[in-house]
Amino acid sequence: MNTPSSHTDDAHQGRVVHVIVMGVSGSGKTTVAEGLQARTGWEYAEADDFHPRSNIVKMINGEALTDADRRPWLEALRDWIADREREGRSSIVTCSALRRSYRDLLRFGGDVTFVHLDGDAATLSGRLGGRSGHFMPPSLLESQLKTLEPLEPDENGFILSIEDPPARLVDEVLTRLPS
Repeated sequence: MNTPSSHTDDAHQGRVVHVIVMGVSGSGKTTVAEGLQARTGWEYAEADDFHPRSNIVKMINGEALTDADRRPWLEALRDWIADREREGRSSIVTCSALRRSYRDLLRFGGDVTFVHLDGDAATLSGRLGGRSGHFMPPSLLESQLKTLEPLEPDENGFILSIEDPPARLVDEVLTRLPS
């Protein structure tokens, strides 16, 4: 988890906002979240840090997680968001949030806006192939893409293309967040 920086984004002062940067592995969640954190100073949590060891072992072994595997992980993220909500502090979280039911659970933490980073399988696969030091193997991308349920019209959030550079994505998020 990253701690707040001294720089803040004045456009969202006074309103508690929780941004969940979502998408499949390789979509750029961490890059965008770190850019948002640098611009806003909001506390940032990397969802991977909340996985129990058993989930990480499954993923290292190329096994897709089940809903039962994901539930305690999602509950821990929800609780982290709720703690910031109670403290009156905005936050940024990276989380695949692949299914509507997962997003529904996360929404119980506070005023959440989902930012879905979307891209085609070839681009995502290329990114994963060039990545090192992460426990999520490229072989699980297909499973994530099959599991992914797009944001529905009644969900608070929006979709951005990973074809845009990270700085542009960060600008777009900050422009579209409720102020």
